[in-house]
Amino acid sequence: MGIKWVIIGYRYMNSPTQLKINLPTELQSLLQAKAGKFGVPLTQYVKHIIMKDVEDEEYPVFKASEETENAAKQALKDLDKAVDAKDFFKQLYNEG
Repeated sequence: MGIKWVIIGYRYMNSPTQLKINLPTELQSLLQAKAGKFGVPLTQYVKHIIMKDVEDEEYPVFKASEETENAAKQALKDLDKAVDAKDFFKQLYNEG
C-alpha cells in the first residue's frame, strides 16, 4: 500500500493555512474518483468534506489583551497624524 501526498490550500476566517496529509493510495484513488464525479479537483473535494464536518461548530474567539486594545484605540485616535509612506521615504532620502 503506497502513500501519496495531497496538499490543500485552505482559507478560513481570512487566515490562509496549508494542510499536508498522507493518504493510502487506495483512499486517494477513491477520493479522486468521487471528486471527478463532481467535476472538481481532489483538494477542493477534501476541503468541502472538512468544511461540512465542522459547519456547525463554534470557532473560538480570542480576546486581545488590554495593552493591545489600548494601543489600537490610540492608533485610531492618532490616525489624523499618519504620514504617507512615500512622503516619509522621500524626506528620508533627501536628508541623506
